[in-house]
Amino acid sequence: MAGSGIAADEPLAETLVLLVSELVTNAVVHTGCPAVLRLLFGPGGGTVRVEVADRSTAPPLQRHADGGDTHGRGLELVDGLADRWGWQPEGAGKHIWCELDRGAPLFAPVVRESGACEAQRAVTNTA
Repeated sequence: MAGSGIAADEPLAETLVLLVSELVTNAVVHTGCPAVLRLLFGPGGGTVRVEVADRSTAPPLQRHADGGDTHGRGLELVDGLADRWGWQPEGAGKHIWCELDRGAPLFAPVVRESGACEAQRAVTNTA
């Protein structure tokens, strides 16, 4: 993110690091193959897009983990933190993406592509 204008202590930076970690980990764990990460910064820094490509054609599966489960929260976390997310086929595999609107307030309602509205979780700096 160096050179993007996003400060290391900015809540958006922490959220991006978490989203990158979740998407890359999911790709590697569920496909057993390397993944390719792309960070795209929109004009003026308005929207940040995270894309992770892998060699599997299997669609991502959002699970609903129970309280004691140690796995299965990755895409739930992405769904709760990102303004939008999805996936699409790419070559011999797919890529999963998520977007954050840089100027969006941290407590604003988020309208998903399905038209549903849910409250976005607060992102706080724990430092």
